[in-house]
Amino acid sequence: MHREFILNLLDEYSAFDESEHQMHQALTAFVREHNNCFDRSLSKGHITGSAWLVDKSLGHVFFTHHKKLNRWFQPGGHSDGDANTLAVSMREASEESGIEDIYIQPITNSIFDIDVHTIPANKNETEHLHFDIRFLLETDKNHPLRISEESNEIAWVAVKDIPKLTQEESITRMIKKMGILRS
Repeated sequence: MHREFILNLLDEYSAFDESEHQMHQALTAFVREHNNCFDRSLSKGHITGSAWLVDKSLGHVFFTHHKKLNRWFQPGGHSDGDANTLAVSMREASEESGIEDIYIQPITNSIFDIDVHTIPANKNETEHLHFDIRFLLETDKNHPLRISEESNEIAWVAVKDIPKLTQEESITRMIKKMGILRS
């Protein structure tokens, strides 16, 4: 069963707060209900993979300013049928940062964060949900960066400066998780 990998990770995951707990339950139910949960063609929504890409000191996080949504986010994207969401997050981190994938490593193979959010309708898609599974990855921030077509701008941002870019609840939650890691 191609969903077994992600279901095992979800079973092992403990949510950070009540909001994430509710999203964890919704995401788990979604995966169990939809055999094609990794396919973009599922119009209700689909699994996406994101990377909370940090430098080796845990002092900086890589961000991209998304062209379509005109906001700062961690790298991430569609699974496009790939049931290995960790591999998806690593691929997206490499594609959106320009850092060769051999230089990006998971700190742990466990889920770092879960978020379920609405993607607004556009000329190609109806409004739908992204069931986003995020992994904690690391690299040396001195590797050269290359901006992708999906971004207006990319940057390493000091953890303390992230709130200047965004106040998104899911980003704030990951900053809190970073505080726990760093202590």
